[in-house]
Amino acid sequence: MTKISIIIPVLNEENYIGELLKHLETNSSPKNISDIIVVDGESSDGTKAIIKSFENITLISSDKGRAKQMNLGAKTSIGDVLYFLHADAHPPKDFDELILKEISKGNKAGCFRMQFDSKHWWLRLASWLTQFNLRPCRGGDQSQFITRELFKDIGGYDEDYLIYEDNILINELYARKQFVVINSKIRTSARQYKKVGIWKLQYHFWSIYVKRWFGASADDIYNYYRNKIK
Repeated sequence: MTKISIIIPVLNEENYIGELLKHLETNSSPKNISDIIVVDGESSDGTKAIIKSFENITLISSDKGRAKQMNLGAKTSIGDVLYFLHADAHPPKDFDELILKEISKGNKAGCFRMQFDSKHWWLRLASWLTQFNLRPCRGGDQSQFITRELFKDIGGYDEDYLIYEDNILINELYARKQFVVINSKIRTSARQYKKVGIWKLQYHFWSIYVKRWFGASADDIYNYYRNKIK
């Protein structure tokens, strides 16, 4: 039977990880989930203690960096399908059944459409656009499912990228015509938009996308992010 490994990279997520783990328990069936692996990147808050309070959750430690954390989680996991999820995103009810239904159709990778937890008109529009299977409408906040076989074939996440690693993998999937968008909503926090400012952050995200389009390196993108956003 095909089963899913859920992999969650975290760094100082004490305000979100407990709620997410509870959400996963109540919105999926244990028969479809082989393991839930949380990969901690050197958290200094109460994240690890919260994770340890849950049964049947595997906590592993990693060097900081989401690509490194997710690759390590994939190596540790045992499921046929890998589902990469951010700590502040809640997938829809029966997300496991929805993913496995796509796998049974021969779709080897994809995501859910997204809904930000904000009523701002721009973020509502951005959320609405994620229903379309177009490359510019994609991002890691929508989560990512992919068969283990395809993930290995691609080589996993590119660890040269300290940010934008989700998009690099998505680029590979679109190049191979292996991407489907499930028409159910994953609810994602707009916390970074609230912290940085909606228009400022959106401008910088667009700038990063365009820079990569014109050949910017992993270091170029990270330096821009560090100077303009972080």
